[in-house]
Amino acid sequence: MSHYKPYPAYKDSGVAWLEQVPEHWQIKQLKYLASHIGSGKTPSGGAEVYQDAGVLFLRSQNVYEDGLRLDDAAFISDEVDEEMKGSRVRPCDVLLNITGASIGRSCLVPEIFQRANVNQHVCIIRGEAPVISKWISLCLPSKAVQAQIDFSQNGAGREGLNFEQIGNMLVALPPAEEVDEIAGSLDRETARIDALVAKKTRFIELLREKRQALITHAVTKGLDPNVKMKDSGVEWLGEVPEHWSIRSFKHLAGIRYGIGEPPAYKPEGTPLIRATNVDAGCISSDGLVYVDPADIPDKRIVWLTPGDIIVVRSGAYTGDSAIIREHHCPAIAGFDMVVSSKGVSPYYLQYALLSRYLKSNQIDLEKMRAAQPHLNAEELGSCFVLLPPPIEQESIIEFLDHSTKRVDGIISKTLLSIDLLKERRSALITAAVTGQIDLREAV
Repeated sequence: MSHYKPYPAYKDSGVAWLEQVPEHWQIKQLKYLASHIGSGKTPSGGAEVYQDAGVLFLRSQNVYEDGLRLDDAAFISDEVDEEMKGSRVRPCDVLLNITGASIGRSCLVPEIFQRANVNQHVCIIRGEAPVISKWISLCLPSKAVQAQIDFSQNGAGREGLNFEQIGNMLVALPPAEEVDEIAGSLDRETARIDALVAKKTRFIELLREKRQALITHAVTKGLDPNVKMKDSGVEWLGEVPEHWSIRSFKHLAGIRYGIGEPPAYKPEGTPLIRATNVDAGCISSDGLVYVDPADIPDKRIVWLTPGDIIVVRSGAYTGDSAIIREHHCPAIAGFDMVVSSKGVSPYYLQYALLSRYLKSNQIDLEKMRAAQPHLNAEELGSCFVLLPPPIEQESIIEFLDHSTKRVDGIISKTLLSIDLLKERRSALITAAVTGQIDLREAV
């Protein structure tokens, strides 16, 4: 951002989060800029009253810094909306997530927007004028305000914000005529960054599709393009190599459940591998927690060994799987299923679990039979696996290890570039709304 100029003169803001600000700017608490700070509530009956159409009901999963995402939006009836009329959303309101993992995430409601309401996890901040709402929406994602959010929730000893804390947050405020200039320049710059992020995100989606296609072809057709084929007897699968067998999953692996009740987590100890650690066939250290085995309530401990496969039992990622490598051990299985191969390479079985024919066409169908996504050992065991001879399994594993490693490398580099773009976006917003750079005449 070295090409941006600073303001001509600065003054001490008197606020640790803001340091120096342009001389003609003011320091204001949000409560003096807003005509309303409040949230909604969960309707009587909870999720049972949600509808497929009606009045839009916004939740924290709909609020993102690049705008509202309504793909999985809920709806409520006119009657429920009338009961909650005090928390209706208006155009140009600012929405702020105040609880949970997405605390501090915010966005501005568009000027033209359908009728909507919010639940108790989303705070409505209504500026005294649309231009003030716009400025508040720019300030909330900045490091200066996020630092205050972090301090507030830590000071309260819990993961949540109340309306008093929100109202007491401090922002730097330029004269009204400057807000539009700064906001316009920021909109242009962040739009460029967001477009790049969207392109790179789509590229990653295509790479992941290519990765799964590579795996699926290898474990359903093999590596020899001239191999003699036979009809599988399954319409959506088509032909498979003639010398391959079709076996039930339960005949190729033992399936056990991990712990039944959550133990207390420790700052150190034995790793507990959970669904949140399962990522595209690999175990991720993100969100890794530790336990003392003696604290596990039901003593149903499954010690993981290299080659074991974790299969997620429930939730949005039901059916996802990852193989345990030597460096993950010793570790304990969390709440999911543990698959231990019998008479088949565990690494081949892992690739089969990642393929479309097993994951998408069998497991995903099984998991949706319940009201909520769920998979049990019997359902997994009833799935079928295409099984080549052992020597061919090893060839397929070697080929896929090499091919997926190359794709994963490109994905990792692209993810890093997205992180850098997001950091640049955050730094640009922070610099603009704290007056470190002058965007009034930026082109």
